[in-house]
Amino acid sequence: MSDRPLIGILGGGQLARMMVLAGLPLGLRFRIADPDAGACAGEIASLATLAYSEHEALARFFEGADALTFDFENVPAQTASFLAQCFVVRPSANALAVAQDRLEEKRLFRRLGFATAEFAPVDGADDLPRAISAVGLPALLKTRRLGYDGKGQVRIEEPARAEEAWRAIGSVPALLEAVVPFSAELSLIAVRGVDGSVLCYPPVMNWHHRGILAASLAPAPIAAALAERAQSMARSILSELDYVGVLALELFVRDGELLANEIAPRVHNTGHWTIEGAETSQFENHLRAVLGWPLGAVRPRGHALMINFVGRLPERRAALAVAGLHWHEYGKTPRAGRKLGHATLLAEDPGALARALEQASALFGDRSIAGEVARVLAASAGVR
Repeated sequence: MSDRPLIGILGGGQLARMMVLAGLPLGLRFRIADPDAGACAGEIASLATLAYSEHEALARFFEGADALTFDFENVPAQTASFLAQCFVVRPSANALAVAQDRLEEKRLFRRLGFATAEFAPVDGADDLPRAISAVGLPALLKTRRLGYDGKGQVRIEEPARAEEAWRAIGSVPALLEAVVPFSAELSLIAVRGVDGSVLCYPPVMNWHHRGILAASLAPAPIAAALAERAQSMARSILSELDYVGVLALELFVRDGELLANEIAPRVHNTGHWTIEGAETSQFENHLRAVLGWPLGAVRPRGHALMINFVGRLPERRAALAVAGLHWHEYGKTPRAGRKLGHATLLAEDPGALARALEQASALFGDRSIAGEVARVLAASAGVR
């Protein structure tokens, strides 16, 4: 490994962009491959416009790289397997394959003894009656592959709409999953090094709008036992997959119990707060891990609220007047449903964060979510 290691990234979106920004102060160099010539990470790093199926071309482009990683969980596992013949690829193709298949994810969770929503595989329209009988309604029919940010899923309220839902997801292999009456959505970012060492950031509480993350509050105001359980679950997954790098675990809270929902084998939207809000960001720690370097401390620096900008950017000047606000634009062309940037509010305590939120409520695409976050902050002083 040279004094200035070279990292290859498959996928050139905002996650790759933030990895580059975290890696430049460490003296790292980057090459990025993405099928989109306009991928936003190309503004700050060398970008090749290559399809993920162009295995030989990818190998030539990444020649000399010390390690390869991903910013997108739907990079084909076959591509990762091919490149692993020539390069260090972290996380592994196996971990990528499990995370790409919602059914395999659920089977992993059950194998590790985690509670999940009820689910049943659906390989064809003829399987729907059996699945509905097993799972009940309402339920979500989800494609097994290529689903994120609410994509690839349809809610079924009554049996008569089942075949319509099957057609709506493209008549592809799927699973039917019971709708969970949860009290909160949580996620946990964890990182595992080459030596097996694991560090966990505190769990965060999340709010979604139309299937896309709207806001994350860190640390989540939950009981210590629940936070410890979330960390234990993440450690089990990392060990089972012999994982190296950052992984996100998404969870539901139902009647005081944690239900495993999904994993993401990469840095994650719910960890963006760590850029300013933790001693070492998720992006820096991912790079440290894939290079086999020591991991950085994950202690939070107070309390943080990350707000996503989806479809449009708020007025920048007004936002920058808010005390403790950190602004991030991704350099992407606006369109409906597209993540264009985020802001992180940082404060010493929940009260100060609530006051900053009052000034920053205009940043929310859905003001009702700002109200929900404010109510959680007001109640958090009672959490032990």
